[in-house]
Amino acid sequence: MNREAPDRSEEELPANDAGVVPAPDGAAGQAAPQADAAGRAAGAEAQVAEMRDQYLRAVAELENVRRRAQEEVARAHKYGIEGFAESLLPVRDSLEMALKADTPTVENLKEGVEATLRLLTSAFEKNRLLEIDPQGQKFDPNHHQAISTVPAAATQPPVAENHVAHVLQKGYLIGDRVLRPALVTVVQG
Repeated sequence: MNREAPDRSEEELPANDAGVVPAPDGAAGQAAPQADAAGRAAGAEAQVAEMRDQYLRAVAELENVRRRAQEEVARAHKYGIEGFAESLLPVRDSLEMALKADTPTVENLKEGVEATLRLLTSAFEKNRLLEIDPQGQKFDPNHHQAISTVPAAATQPPVAENHVAHVLQKGYLIGDRVLRPALVTVVQG
């Protein structure tokens, strides 16, 4: 044995940062990159697993939101007129009471109809069902439907050209949307 060049065993070789002891001779250059690549691959696999879990949770949450939205739309379609129907119940009650009267007089019937009309008007206002009564206003094809025209000389009191002379049937709006246009006659120029 030659004492000048001591023989170093694997136990004497220093370990690198990954804890891998380099192999003697030329194998040291290959072990370090393999260990480093294995560490990076394990980290990448952990990150992929975490991202996959986050993705699956996000997909499940999105599905829950979609399902809840569909249920809310179905409830809105089914019960959307509940408030309006509730406000019409007193009108029905009033009409039923009028029919139950034993000896109705014309005056009592008129008072009952007026009270019922007030209830109905209140129900309409509460639910934003607005009346279109354009008497004397400028004709608006978006809110009025002209049934006929009349000459300006035939109107009493005089009405300006292209204005509503007579309202044959009132129209109604729900919010800003026309439910039914007012049926009118228009002054012709």
